[in-house]
Amino acid sequence: MQVTEITTEGLKREFAILVPRAELDAKVDGKLAEIKDKVQLKGFRPGKVPLAHLKKTYGKGVMGEVVEEAVNEATQAAVAERKLRTAQPPRIELTAKADDLVAGKTDLTFNVTVDVMPEFTPVDPATLSLTRLTAEVPADDIEQALGRMADQQRTFTAKDEGASAEKGDQLKIDFEGKIDGVPFDGGKAEDFMLVLGSGMFIPGFEDQLVGVKAGDEKAVAVSFPEAYGSVELAGKAAVFDVKVKEVRGADAVEIDDAFAAKMGIESLDKLKELIRTQMGADYARASRSHIKRALLDALDKAHSFELPEGMVEAEFDAIWKAVLGELEREKKTFEDEGKTEDELKAEYRKIAERRVRLGLVLAEIGRLNSLDLTQEELGRAVAAEARRYPGQEQQVFEFYQKNPQALAQLRAPLYEDKVVDFIVAMAKVEDKTVSREELFKEPEGEDPA
Repeated sequence: MQVTEITTEGLKREFAILVPRAELDAKVDGKLAEIKDKVQLKGFRPGKVPLAHLKKTYGKGVMGEVVEEAVNEATQAAVAERKLRTAQPPRIELTAKADDLVAGKTDLTFNVTVDVMPEFTPVDPATLSLTRLTAEVPADDIEQALGRMADQQRTFTAKDEGASAEKGDQLKIDFEGKIDGVPFDGGKAEDFMLVLGSGMFIPGFEDQLVGVKAGDEKAVAVSFPEAYGSVELAGKAAVFDVKVKEVRGADAVEIDDAFAAKMGIESLDKLKELIRTQMGADYARASRSHIKRALLDALDKAHSFELPEGMVEAEFDAIWKAVLGELEREKKTFEDEGKTEDELKAEYRKIAERRVRLGLVLAEIGRLNSLDLTQEELGRAVAAEARRYPGQEQQVFEFYQKNPQALAQLRAPLYEDKVVDFIVAMAKVEDKTVSREELFKEPEGEDPA
């Protein structure tokens, strides 16, 4: 194997590698010798097929395998000999003709491009000062949650004949919707149970039914929202012919120990405590989100070093693809965003650079402090992913076993969170009590990730 260094520019390294044809031929012969006793060809006894005949029959396929193995081995050797810490997998470009390679007519030649890790000293986590936002779960929120649960369990009783429907009442209706006098798919139902004020129908529909009585027929005129899920209906004006068959009033629900028992909880106090715990978990996640953002901002501000070009390009390409996809889904243009394409690209390139910089900083802090995910932690993550697909758990486990790249994508955010938790534990953290609104307010800035 011959390795020639072509480029040493910043963090970019490029090599030209040559593996002699004779070396490839020897490996092909070795592989054919391994399968000699296993193949069965007409006219030959097992194990007696001449090597030349094997090469004629299987040579091209085996050569393809040998070339792939040789590329990987030579690339790994070139990187290892130079003790390079690569920032991402090497990029390979064959310079020999593929057909000539497989036919065994030429040496294997290819170029390898790698981005190496930048040399930098990460900030000492103990020197960072962070503020953690916290908030208590208000008693009113718990009462509102109980109210919502009561609404879900509420029953209804038919009102007296001639009684008018009020907000909160339940109607039994038939309806058919039309656009320009023509019925449309999905716009018709019979014996539909609708609670007025539930927001189940498009805006304006339920409001127009307040005051109706059993036996009434009413034409309800509404317009579908511009962002409605069906493109055929979005923004269109429609008229629904509604027949009211019954008006039912809501029965009173006592929120007491008996109500809790219906929910499978032994007492109302226990139910309130369960709600408080569940809400507390939401508050804790919001608190962690804020301190993680503050930490990432602090790390970004504390570091400035050259970034691997390939990593930045890959991150930018992923972001830009998502941006274009979002614009297409929303049927918007760059002008709708108030910026030119070049201005948006410049903005998202900065975000890509920030993400790469932070990824490298977190990875280096994790490396220097010997942080890693245990098999148990990774196993729990795979199990959690499998639970999202009831009945297909075994297929999910097998998918991750057979796809190292998918497992790496699952591992990445878990490892990042582990490093973040380590840094927060080392930093100087001051707790600050805030309102619920401030705790759940979306963080401002270029990139919350």
